[in-house]
Amino acid sequence: LLQNYLARFGVEVDFVALTDLDGWQAALRPETRLLFLETPSNPLSDLVDIAELSRIAHDHDALLVVDNCFCTPALQQPLALGADIVIHSATKYLDGQGRCVGGAVVGDAERVGKDVFGFLRTAGPSMSPFNAWVFLKGLETLSLRMQAHSAHALALAQWLEAHPAVERVYHPWLESHPQHELARRQMKAGSGIVAFDVKGGREAAWKVVDSTQVFSITANLGDAKSTITHPATTTHGRLTPEERAEAGIGDGLLRLSVGLESVEDLKADLARGLDAL
Repeated sequence: LLQNYLARFGVEVDFVALTDLDGWQAALRPETRLLFLETPSNPLSDLVDIAELSRIAHDHDALLVVDNCFCTPALQQPLALGADIVIHSATKYLDGQGRCVGGAVVGDAERVGKDVFGFLRTAGPSMSPFNAWVFLKGLETLSLRMQAHSAHALALAQWLEAHPAVERVYHPWLESHPQHELARRQMKAGSGIVAFDVKGGREAAWKVVDSTQVFSITANLGDAKSTITHPATTTHGRLTPEERAEAGIGDGLLRLSVGLESVEDLKADLARGLDAL
């Protein structure tokens, strides 16, 4: 989207390592108008200091736009940390049960009302009333669900860290996460996404995926039901091997969206494949 489509409209895009604040500062040009990021990132849960990056953006008279899909407003509130606009894939945690497709753009009334709402009315990508109602029903349980997703994910991440077939686990609430202190400052919990590297590369990772019975094999996330995917051949499958390596997406990496099932059932489901490696 950023590389292949915005260029058609004369928009130039520079890519920066998410965690590198000095890199963000160095990438600013006189014509820079917007900084866009996702934190935590998909799938490795890298973070950036939203408050500090908002200062960098505003010192340059640029907007800061944050994709808050993994945390939702229940766990992280970028607007309160200085962001100008927040976007959500409502299809994920805001719905919470994989029923509807939609998105949300959140910001001050003047900016969103004039720029975003006007575009929606003119171009037509408006949500149906029924989908809007389903999303509103999802919001009623959002806080409780995100607490449960986060608790289950942390328990599973800690269990995976101790498994001999696992090289590394990625979750911001783990003390081993390099940005654990930042996560504690700007997030209320770690959310439900866990990624981990399996020893043995792609073949071993696929064996784990194929052995699961409780986890659904899909690239979707944020459902009450747990899901598992192999990013190198799904979400990041269109990248070159070099691009995947630069992004830290190895062939042995698996991503879990930890749902609301029994944690012990989820451990047993993963152990079926991991113990056989």
